[in-house]
Amino acid sequence: MSRRGNLDVSPPIHRGMKDRLDKDLFKKSIPVLGVKVTPEKVHNIMKSEPLRSHVLDLPKVTKVLHAPDGQRIIVLRVSSESELSPETQEFLRSESAELVKHTVDLDYDYWSVEEILDAILPEELIAEAPRGYAGCGHIAHINLNKEYLPYKHIIGQLILDKIPTIKTVVNKTENIGNQFRVFPMELLAGEPNYEVTHHEQGCKFVFDFSKVYWNSRLGTEHERLVNLFTPNDVVADVFAGVGPFAIPASKRGSAVLANDLNPESFKYLQRNIEGNKVSRYARAFNEDGRVFIRKSVSLAYDRPFPSYIPPKSQSERKKEAKVQRHARGTNVPKPSSPENRAPPRRRITQYVMNLPDSAITFLDAFRGLLSPENVGKRDLSGVYDKASLPMVHCYCFTKEFEEDKAAADIRQRVEEKLGAPLDEKASFHHVRSVAPNKEMFCVSFRLSPEVVLAS
Repeated sequence: MSRRGNLDVSPPIHRGMKDRLDKDLFKKSIPVLGVKVTPEKVHNIMKSEPLRSHVLDLPKVTKVLHAPDGQRIIVLRVSSESELSPETQEFLRSESAELVKHTVDLDYDYWSVEEILDAILPEELIAEAPRGYAGCGHIAHINLNKEYLPYKHIIGQLILDKIPTIKTVVNKTENIGNQFRVFPMELLAGEPNYEVTHHEQGCKFVFDFSKVYWNSRLGTEHERLVNLFTPNDVVADVFAGVGPFAIPASKRGSAVLANDLNPESFKYLQRNIEGNKVSRYARAFNEDGRVFIRKSVSLAYDRPFPSYIPPKSQSERKKEAKVQRHARGTNVPKPSSPENRAPPRRRITQYVMNLPDSAITFLDAFRGLLSPENVGKRDLSGVYDKASLPMVHCYCFTKEFEEDKAAADIRQRVEEKLGAPLDEKASFHHVRSVAPNKEMFCVSFRLSPEVVLAS
């Protein structure tokens, strides 16, 4: 029961409502007292020590009303004079304030999703009731357990009504069981419009939520990993999706080879590269992950990326424009750009593998990555050396909750696929708990000569 002072402001109980949300049933009138005073006295009386603890403090409900005779009514959170202390009553008399009756009317718009849901669900379902959702653009995505499915459309309508930015509410109907990591979903409320615009790390992502993989809960992890990259890096994003790692990294100056097998992800990845104006530093591919890994070294070597040019400050741009104005009509040679002075980038420094359910199984593709057979006899001398082989950031799941045990489990599986031990600098970062006995980690390690030169 929701209370404010002595007032019961909880919604009316209508348990068992399933098929349709009847908003008209959620109305409540609460008798209270008001203090009638002249306009000039309102502020001092409301803030006075005897009265301020009795003033109504309900959200979205007005505390001071205009009376028909020009006076003001300060609404209290008590329903009878006996609830006021003798000191408060004496203070009101001294101020010539009149106690009057008033009614606070609450309706459907007043209560939150949680409050109305608690008034609808059977009591045994309240404790574990769905309290949140994952937002993605205008879409709210929820995962309902089977016991809440009879109430799914009411839950969807509540979210749609109460969250102004939400236009579509969907429910995940099955676990991800396809190669494109797209989960089946059903529309619970709102319009069947699944193309969203989502903002993250200063970038704008456009995609069809029903056809590609996106997890809004990974925003912090996207930012963590991107912050590890520098403008000197060349990143190969093996399972890039629509670009949550690739786009922010390239916007900061890293060069990125971004790949995804899903044709829809590839389409929106290209669109997001163009939309964020990072085509100078980002290129999209539509390959199987293993094939892409094997090709990646040659892709970067044969078509190197231009060196990173930091954006110019306003004063630098003004100075450059002034020089160009003075140089017009003269034979003064144009100064070479930083790009012309710096070598192109053709060495991959980072691999990102965000496919936690199976990314580890792709690690065998790194065996022989730099072998002559794999790079087409290209001369990579001076490009890769043993001290600066690429880093790999591989996402995975483990059933181990304790970090030491999780690291041991992940290490064993990674080394089995690589066919070589990880060095002591390998790190194991806990990303989040996905479900009971299902933890998500990112293991980061540098490839070894033993792996990349294997036959």
